[in-house]
Amino acid sequence: MGTRDEEFLKRLLATFKVEAEEHLQAISAGLLQLEKEASVEKRGAVVQGIFREAHSLKGAARSVNLGEVEAVCQALEGLFSTWKHPGVLVSASEFDMLHQVLDLLARLTAAGVSDASVDQSQVQAVIRRLQRAAQGQLRLEEEPVSPVPEPPGPPPPTAVESAPVESVRVALSKLQELLQQSEEFLSARLAVGQILAEVNEVGTALMTWRAKWAKVQPLIRAWERGLEAAPVAGRAAATYGWQGQICEFLHWSETQHKSLEGRIGHLAKSTEQGYWLLGRLVEALTGDLKKVLMLPFQPALEILPRLVRDLARASGKEAELQIQGGEIEIDRRVLEELKTPLIHLVRNCLDHGLEKPEERQRRGKPRQGRITVAITSLEGGTVEIKVADDGAGIDPAKVRQAAVKLGLRTPEEAGAAEESELWPLIFEAGLTTSPIITDISGRGLGLAILRETAEKLGGAYAVASQPGAGTTFSLTLPITMATFRGTLVRLGRHVFVVPTKNVEQALRVSQAQIRTVENRETIEINGRALALVRLGDVLELPEDARATRGFLPVLVLTAGDKRIAFAVDEVLYEQEVLEKPWGGQLSRVRNLSGVTILGTGELAPILNVADLLKSAVKSSLAGPRLAPAVPEEREQAAILVVEDSITARTLLKNILEGAGYRVETAVDGLDAFGKLKDGGFDLVVSDVDMPRMNGFDLTARIRRDRELAELPVVLVTALESREDRERGVEAGANAYIVKSSFDQSNLLETIKRII
Repeated sequence: MGTRDEEFLKRLLATFKVEAEEHLQAISAGLLQLEKEASVEKRGAVVQGIFREAHSLKGAARSVNLGEVEAVCQALEGLFSTWKHPGVLVSASEFDMLHQVLDLLARLTAAGVSDASVDQSQVQAVIRRLQRAAQGQLRLEEEPVSPVPEPPGPPPPTAVESAPVESVRVALSKLQELLQQSEEFLSARLAVGQILAEVNEVGTALMTWRAKWAKVQPLIRAWERGLEAAPVAGRAAATYGWQGQICEFLHWSETQHKSLEGRIGHLAKSTEQGYWLLGRLVEALTGDLKKVLMLPFQPALEILPRLVRDLARASGKEAELQIQGGEIEIDRRVLEELKTPLIHLVRNCLDHGLEKPEERQRRGKPRQGRITVAITSLEGGTVEIKVADDGAGIDPAKVRQAAVKLGLRTPEEAGAAEESELWPLIFEAGLTTSPIITDISGRGLGLAILRETAEKLGGAYAVASQPGAGTTFSLTLPITMATFRGTLVRLGRHVFVVPTKNVEQALRVSQAQIRTVENRETIEINGRALALVRLGDVLELPEDARATRGFLPVLVLTAGDKRIAFAVDEVLYEQEVLEKPWGGQLSRVRNLSGVTILGTGELAPILNVADLLKSAVKSSLAGPRLAPAVPEEREQAAILVVEDSITARTLLKNILEGAGYRVETAVDGLDAFGKLKDGGFDLVVSDVDMPRMNGFDLTARIRRDRELAELPVVLVTALESREDRERGVEAGANAYIVKSSFDQSNLLETIKRII
């Protein structure tokens, strides 16, 4: 194959990948709707729609010679054609199988584009199962599940009819590059604004000269009249001598000054017109390009219905997902950052929030829980995302216990804290109220990721919970992430930019207004004491770079629930700021989020206010610096590995010893319990299915023993059903790791979190 043919095939496969993703998403959405649809007529329309999508995907796969995709789609068509007949009931297991088929098709599509290989036996097995389902054999083996009652309100349409519009495909990377180049015009506008300011300064200087000239002009004229009234010799000297030359120069200087003043005035007017014209053009250009890159929220939300369905089935819960405001548009770059936090929020609502159906009925709730994702446009170019559930709410007692365990609060502080003071703690990394670590939850990372994303995008986050009624997480973000308003401050020779949205107040305080409380400086604002820190100290600038004066300029900065006053040398002005992120070499710099170019051409660092507030708290809490202590050697933690398979036992022992732990082994639960009674262990890693005493019974026996009750237990097992996980929770295990998804780093991370 020639080079031109290879390039053409690559372009064709890239086009096919985009088209295949659209077809697969449409089929997935149709299956999810079909599971909830009760009307026979509407079910027929949905089946017809997903049949067309499968047929179109088959034709597209044939065009690029992807035989496996074509064969699977052919089998799908056969199954969907049987579903067209009225009265056909589809079992829940068939829906599960079809979602797995879609996952396989996605892998086949990716493999066809990247020339990777896929297990052919798996493909053939899927095709055979689809053919058996089309012949009704699966329904004979498995009990059919009737569709759930029709939900209130009209179902979502299967297709959106719109007037034909002219369009063209352009690579997204090219559009982003074009937008970045257009945003650079902001620097040009700032440069022109700087020139305009300097021209105005020159005009001001000329006006000052004119004012002084007006004062001395009568004296010069009186001097000239005196020379003219002098005797003949004096008049000749005044006309032709040095006195005459001075007079001529003064008159010439006045004329030149008037001319220069006029030219400067004209230049200032022209520059101002150019400045505002450039500003309008830049705003219009970047605004139009931003609209091109604006996408509705819907693409980022398409994965959520399938996620809720799968997690609900895996956890034995019933859940309904409602999405509102998916048509609202936002910058694609913001949308990309939001995908992971949204998934974590929905998982959190389903796993931690919603109760089991029986528990909901006992509390007088519907068996089926509700998760709502609502997007709303706000004023000021921001958008609010709310993810809510109608579950049990957050248990304050569990948050207090987890905060004490993680060292975020002392037992006394946790006991005295109000509920509103506890909720922000759940966003701390590592804090979780889950009794067990599983592959779904329990690591305390999901909400920490939400907080980090909000801080990175310059947004705000909050949580509200009512026991028994549910929990609502809210996230407020800017619609675009290109430019923002920034307040410039000076520290010595350095200029920094603070995002204006984080500036609550700017003021000046005298030294007499500063109070020292518990060795910390504070000021009083609106009757409340507020911590005062020197921005230069937090940024660790050298002493000679900071000035001391009678009155201190102060900025009160806020982020989340934190609020601190920062003293600076000077608050300069506010302007539009184009943030340039750090390159690959500097992916993360403490207290700084990026840099910007000022109109003077100088680089000014942009402060990360969330980081700054954390650093300020640490700085204020730090005591006097002492000589570094010699670190004590940490004693190795002792772990007991309980496994009846000698191969698995050896593997776990080598992994844990390689990580620095002291390891002993036991062949089953009974052997393990005897060794545990001898003491000296910090954690147990156990299999479940073992002779004499299995892992569940061993865990339960450990929890009943007075001396061993607090010993952490991690179950590593091949049993991955929901019932087995629940049995692990009931037995009292701290973590449940499934061997099918076993990963060495996952095991070590879990152990590190527990001990």
